[in-house]
This record gives sequence, structure tokens and C-alpha cells, in this order.
Amino acid sequence: MNLLILGRGKTGSLVAEVARARRHHVRVLCAADNANACALTPDSLAATDVVLDFTTPAAAVANAEACIRAKKHIVVGTTGWYDQVPRLREMVLAAQTGFLYGANFSIGVNLFFEIAATAGCAPKFNYSGQIFERHHTHKKDAPSGTAMILQKIVREKSGHEIEIVSFREGEAVGMHELVFNSAGDRIYLCHDAKSRQGFAEGAVRAAEWLAGKTGFFEFRNVWREL
Repeated sequence: MNLLILGRGKTGSLVAEVARARRHHVRVLCAADNANACALTPDSLAATDVVLDFTTPAAAVANAEACIRAKKHIVVGTTGWYDQVPRLREMVLAAQTGFLYGANFSIGVNLFFEIAATAGCAPKFNYSGQIFERHHTHKKDAPSGTAMILQKIVREKSGHEIEIVSFREGEAVGMHELVFNSAGDRIYLCHDAKSRQGFAEGAVRAAEWLAGKTGFFEFRNVWREL
């Protein structure tokens, strides 16, 4: 496929590397080349099969809108923009294109979400809960999208809102801890990313999955189909 990667940061660069290793044709745009989504026109995207966004929360929405208007499929790995999900879903369905987003494209993290869903009823049984997340100092949003998904999962399972505590430390790739405490015991669940490799591989496989489909998808609901 012809893939366009938006963002030349650590994750975007690794996604491009993985995509090339999987024999895709890759083009990369950095922020300076795409201010306010100016480079994402129907003509410039004509030969592109799927766009993958790894930019910033502010840029991701404009990029998504431009791709939807051009009727191009897009995978969004940027977080921090989820208040725009209902509006973008309407645009995608009206344009009959494909859109896939995820707080985390790591298969391990999505397994972690399913484990969290099982444990998420704990607050119904007199457990208090907290989420701790640690990322590198360059991460733009806090709390992380992954932590917010964990919070949402517990809310859906128990009706309780649990606190998220965020840390920005050094070059930490990403650690998420879900902790439940009661008078009798403690439940501790943790996912600790060793590198961005799993995230990058999942994002490229997501683009491969999305090609040829229309609709608005969240990665944690479709990852088993990859």
C-alpha cells in the first residue's frame, strides 16, 4: 500500500520503519510541511491508500478533517482529542470513508484492557481504585489516552469514577498501573512498555486492516481481527 505518515517524532519514525519492513511504500510529513493540514489536499492524497497520524492533539483534528474531506482512510494514534469523536464520526459516516483510532495500538495493552474489564467490577465490592501512568517528559497530553480508557472501562463495569495520577519522567516509554485496595487485599495490574515497537507494529497492521473498509472504528474493538 501507499502510506502517508504524519509526524517525524520517535513513534512516527518507527511506524515508517515498520511499514517499510512490511513492504509498503511510505511517505512522511513533518509538522513544518503540514501546518494546519495544508499539505492534505485531495490532489496530494490521490495516490495514498491510508494516512497514519502521530502528531499532536491540536494537529490531529485538522489532519483528520482534511483526510475525511478527501475521502481518505486514516489511522489516528495521537491522543488527547477524544472530545471530538462524535463530530468526526458523523463526518466519516457521511463521507463513507474509513477511520480507526486508538489510545494504544500495542497488542499487550489491548489484552490489558480486557483484563481490566474483568477486574473493573471491584469497586462494587468495597474496593477503592486508582490508575497510575508514567510517560516521558515530551508527551503532550496528561492523563494519557490509555489511562483514560482504563478509567472508562472501570466506570462502565462498576459505575464508579476512579482517580488517574500522571507522572512525566525522563524517557519512560509508558507504564500503566491499575490498583484496587480493600481491607482484606490488594489487586495490582500493570502494563510496562519496554519500547515503542509493539505500538508501531500494531499501527501498521491497523492500516492494513482498515484498507478497503468504511466506517468509524476503535482499535480496542477490532484488534483481534488483525
